[in-house]
Amino acid sequence: MPLLQLRSASLAFGHFALLDRADLQIDPGERVALIGRNGSGKSSLLRALAGMGGLDDGEAWTQPGLKVAYVAQEPPLDPAHTVFEAVVSGLGAAAAALREWHEVSEALADPDAKDLDALLERMQTLQTELEASDGWRLHATAERAIDRFGLDPNLLINSLSGGQKKRVALAQALATEPDVLLLDEPTNHLDIVSIEWLESLLAPGESGATGGTDGSDTSITGVNSASSAGGPPLLRPGGALLFITHDRRFLERVATRIVELDRGHLVSFPGRWQTYLDRKEQMLHEEALANARADKLLAQEEIWIRKGVEARRTRSVGRIARLEQLRTERAARRERQGEVELRVDAGDRSGKRVAELEHVTRSWPGADGQPKVVVRDFSCRVMRGDRIGLIGPNGAGKTTLLRLILGEIEPDSGTVIQGTQLQVAYFDQFRAQLDPEAALVDVISPGSDFVEIGGQRQHVISYLGDFLFAPARVRSPVKSLSGGERNRLLLARLFARPANVLVLDEPTNDLDIETLDLLEQLLLDYPGTVLLVSHDRSFLDTVVTQVIVADGDGRWSEHVGGWSDWAQWRAGANRIAVKADRTAHLPGKSKTASNAQAEVRQEPKNTSLQSSTRLSRAEQRELDQLPDQIAALESERSTLTDNLSDPVLHSKKPEEFQSVSRRLSALEQSISTLMARWELLESRNHSS
Repeated sequence: MPLLQLRSASLAFGHFALLDRADLQIDPGERVALIGRNGSGKSSLLRALAGMGGLDDGEAWTQPGLKVAYVAQEPPLDPAHTVFEAVVSGLGAAAAALREWHEVSEALADPDAKDLDALLERMQTLQTELEASDGWRLHATAERAIDRFGLDPNLLINSLSGGQKKRVALAQALATEPDVLLLDEPTNHLDIVSIEWLESLLAPGESGATGGTDGSDTSITGVNSASSAGGPPLLRPGGALLFITHDRRFLERVATRIVELDRGHLVSFPGRWQTYLDRKEQMLHEEALANARADKLLAQEEIWIRKGVEARRTRSVGRIARLEQLRTERAARRERQGEVELRVDAGDRSGKRVAELEHVTRSWPGADGQPKVVVRDFSCRVMRGDRIGLIGPNGAGKTTLLRLILGEIEPDSGTVIQGTQLQVAYFDQFRAQLDPEAALVDVISPGSDFVEIGGQRQHVISYLGDFLFAPARVRSPVKSLSGGERNRLLLARLFARPANVLVLDEPTNDLDIETLDLLEQLLLDYPGTVLLVSHDRSFLDTVVTQVIVADGDGRWSEHVGGWSDWAQWRAGANRIAVKADRTAHLPGKSKTASNAQAEVRQEPKNTSLQSSTRLSRAEQRELDQLPDQIAALESERSTLTDNLSDPVLHSKKPEEFQSVSRRLSALEQSISTLMARWELLESRNHSS
C-alpha cells in the first residue's frame, strides 16, 4: 500500500503550470530524489505533500495515521527559542510541558537558584502532566535526537550558524518519529563532513557509521562532527524519504529512484543517477524527433489549407479537423527551457605568480573574547592557471584565507606578495553585491544598455536572456528572485567583466544540476586562475587540480587532485598511523608462538620485530639501504607533483591524470611505511 500519492495534481503561479495533472506515488522503503530546474515547482510539490500548501486541482493523499515530517530549505525556527525548545515544538500537546520541564530542571541545577520550594512543586505538577500525556517517552526521543545531531540543548537559535540550524530542523523532524521524511535541499549550509554523515544516516541499507563511501574515515582533522553520535538510520524500517537536492554525490548514494519535474509533469526513473542520465538523454532525443515530425506535418497541412478546400467532401472535412488538432497540440506544447549560456572574458594575462604567502597567521576575536587563530603559519604559492579548491568545515576560515590571498586583509604575521596585472572577479556566497531593490538590468550594467564580453557588445536584455531571465523580468527587483535565480544573476554580473582570477565562494548553492554542469565546463576551459570554495564534492573533483585543506587549529595543508584524491590519501594516512601505533606498542620480548604468528600475518615481513633488540645482519643491511630508497621515492613524488600542477593534464588528459594520482597516492603510503620502518630499526640500533 502506498504511503503518499499525488493524483492529477495541478498548480499554477503565473503563466505556466508548475504541476499539470501530475501523478506521484511513494511506497514503503523508498528513497526518492526530486530534481528539476530552478523555479519548476519542486518546493511547492513538497509543501503540498506535507499538507502545508494547497493545489489548484487534484489530490495529495496520505495514508491514514501516517506521520509526515517536513524540513524546509530555510527552516522557520524561532530565534528566541533554545535548541531543546525548538526540537520539542513539533511534539504536539506535550511540547509546552516539556519546554517548561527543561527550564525548571535547569533552574534547579543552578546553585544560586531561589524559591526552591516553588520550583519543586511546579516540577511535581509537570511530572504528573507528562506521565498522563506519554511525555516521558517523547522527552527521551527529543534528547536522543539532540544528541544524535551533536547539538547543545541550551544554545539559542539566533546564536547558531546556518549548518547548525539545519541540524536543529533535522533533529526536530526526527523527534516526531516520522514514517515519511520530506527534505528540501538538506545539504545546503552543511560542510562536507556533515553531508557525508547525513548520507550515512539516510542511505538505504546502511547504519549510522561515518566516513566515505568506501568505509574509510574521511573526516577533517579538528572537526567536532556530529558523527560521533552514531546510531541507526534516521528512518524506521518501511519508512520513506522524498528529498530535493542538486548535490550529485549525495543523490547518487542516497536515492533509489529519481523523479524529475519537467514542464509540469513528473517522470520517474528507477535506479541511480547514471541510469537517469542515460534514460533522460534517450527520452530527449525521442522527444525532439517526435516534435520535428509533428512540426513538419503541421507545415504541410498549413500549405494545403491555404490552397483552398473543396466543400462537402468527407476527406477534406476530416483533414481540416486533423489540422485543428495539430494546431491545438502545437499551441499547448511547452518547449524545454533553454540552457544557460556561460561565457567569461579572461582579460589580459596576469603575471606568472598570482600570490605568495609566507608563514602567514591570522586570527579573529572568538566568542569568549579571546583571539581565535584561523590561519596559522601557512605558506603557499598560487601560480597563473592554478585551479585550487579550499576544503574545511564551517567556520574553519576558508573565506579568511581567500581574502588573505587576494590582499583584502592583512595578516597578523607573515607576508603576502601579490602578483601583477590581476583582474579579480569575486563570487560572494552571501550575495552582498546584490542590492535587493535594484532592477536586474542595473545589477548587470548600471548606466548602460550594453555589456562587452571578449570584444563583442551585447544588449543587456539579450545577455540576461542567456542566463534564462525573460525580457519581461529584467526590470524586476532582485528581491523578487528565488535563491537559484539570484545565484544565476550573480554569475551573470561576475562574467560581464573581464577577469583573469575567478574567486568563487560557494557558487553551487541553489543552482540546478544542468547549470552546474555548464559552470564546470566553463571553468575547465577558462585559461585564468580559479580559487574555489565549495562543499559539492563532485564539483570539486571535476574542476580543481589541487586542494588546500583545513587540518584543525588554524593549520592548512596542500594536496594534489580533488576531493576524492584527498579523501583517499587521508584514508591511507589514517591506516598507516593506526598500523604504526599498533607496531609501537608491540612488546619486544617473550612473545608466544601464537602472538608471533598473528603479528606476521598482520604486518609486512620487513616491519616485524625480532625477539632480540640487536639488529641482525639482514636488518643492518636493510637499515643502510632505507635512506636511499626513501630519497628515490621522494624524488619521484616531487616529479609527479610538478606534473599534476599542470592544469592541462587534468582537463585534457583525465586518464593520465588519474593514473599519476594513483601512483602518487601509492608513493605516499610507501614513503610513510619505509619511514616507520627506518625509525623502528634506528631506535633498536641505538638501544643496542
